[in-house]
Amino acid sequence: MPLFHDASEEKLKPGELRALQASKLRALLGSLSSNKFYRTRFKAAGIKGADFSQLTLDQLPFLSKAELVADQAKSSPFGTNLTFPVQDYCRFHHSSGSTGAAPLRWLDTSPSWDWMVRNWSFIFGAAGLKPKDRVCFAFSFGPFLGFWTAFEAAARIGALCMPAGGMSTHARLRFMLDNGI
Repeated sequence: MPLFHDASEEKLKPGELRALQASKLRALLGSLSSNKFYRTRFKAAGIKGADFSQLTLDQLPFLSKAELVADQAKSSPFGTNLTFPVQDYCRFHHSSGSTGAAPLRWLDTSPSWDWMVRNWSFIFGAAGLKPKDRVCFAFSFGPFLGFWTAFEAAARIGALCMPAGGMSTHARLRFMLDNGI
């Protein structure tokens, strides 16, 4: 069963959808058995082992970004919140650090990255983006996640993706006019 959205789910009745969501949540939680960060959190919340069959949302130990940043500071560089060996990840990003704390580092696997790109594909589909279109991306290509997935989704649709980070407003407008964006 895929952990992420499947188009066949759109036709489910509310009770069926809730059951499917609960099943996917249990599968996702079960995949965390190798994740030291979550094993520790589950144990502290009184959740024993990997049997999540009766777990409810109220029992889940929610956390804050500050806790994740603290974990990374203690176990640099990526912390203990890794479900897979580092070599299984394909993308690195980090938060902007705008809260004043150290940026939160984040690693993605190919499936998690594809899921995020697919979400943007839904957005672009709703907006009517077509392969003939040109899209201006006015962000710099640094480690902040920003619109990286949007850029890749537009490229997968076949649109011409045109990066315009690091430009003044005037230069960006001229770029858009000159290139028919």
